Amino acid sequence: MKKILFIIDKIELKYFEFNKLVTNFWIIKEFLDRGEDVYITTTPNLSLKGKTAFARCYRSFEENNDIFYKKELSEMEINSFDLVMFRPDPPVDIDYINATYIFDFVDTKVVNSPKSIRDFNEKLHSIYFSEYMTDTLVTSSLSDIEDFLLKKRQIVLKPLNRCFGSGVMYLYEGDPNTRTIINTLTNNETTLVMVQEFIPEVKAGDIRVLTLGDKILPYSIKKLPSKDDFKFNTHSDSFIVKSELSKEELNYFTPVAQKLNSLGIEMAGLDVINGKIIEVNVTSPCYFIKEINNLYNASIEKELGDYLLTPSLLSL
Repeated sequence: MKKILFIIDKIELKYFEFNKLVTNFWIIKEFLDRGEDVYITTTPNLSLKGKTAFARCYRSFEENNDIFYKKELSEMEINSFDLVMFRPDPPVDIDYINATYIFDFVDTKVVNSPKSIRDFNEKLHSIYFSEYMTDTLVTSSLSDIEDFLLKKRQIVLKPLNRCFGSGVMYLYEGDPNTRTIINTLTNNETTLVMVQEFIPEVKAGDIRVLTLGDKILPYSIKKLPSKDDFKFNTHSDSFIVKSELSKEELNYFTPVAQKLNSLGIEMAGLDVINGKIIEVNVTSPCYFIKEINNLYNASIEKELGDYLLTPSLLSL
């Protein structure tokens, strides 16, 4: 029996039961089905006493095909676990960063590596893969962004530390709100933002491509925008459809998985539009397990469990 700790988001703890939209639900349930000993906690429950890292955590259990947790907190040394799944949601603010520092004193295998997450901004560091991307700029300069807009005619601006499309803005050449939007997102030229050429095909949705270790999983879905937005913002079955990757596409994106894995990021979600990567999700990437299982008649959580419990992975 392996002892496994999940660092989850505070809101996810609040709605832990019957939360089948959440990737952690399925992985935790899979581990429990295998007879593993699974605990959950949140970042405020982490601590460092001398050089020893601890977590005050709850023991989870399965009942009636659902997962629950015992409400009593137990303080446990993090190195007593065989595996830690580090999956709190953004924003990657100072509290998030401080939580990653705790794991500088942990020898247990952690997925994804907190240090790697700390060093990899989901927006900015996607430029590692610029050959897979549309034209991109990271700046806080009003004039640079205006010049980019003049050249591209349609652009998208993104805050560097948010998730789920929060704060993402679309601009077109001649938009009367151009300077207001730029100044708002850059805090009057004091905060860096990502600026990308707008891809018109986004109106048909973006594809979530999933990495696991060195490979691309053969399942992907398309996330459709709602009627009142140009991006996906509603996690429900009506906005998620099957989008199979061809053999060529699997091979095309494999070097991205290999690079991420070499950086300590075994699990990631690539957001792709018209063959172009627009973002690399590494903090708590959603694997859309419920939807993929339904659309592909698969059990993707079993593949994740096989990988995460591989003896060679746990010994790294």
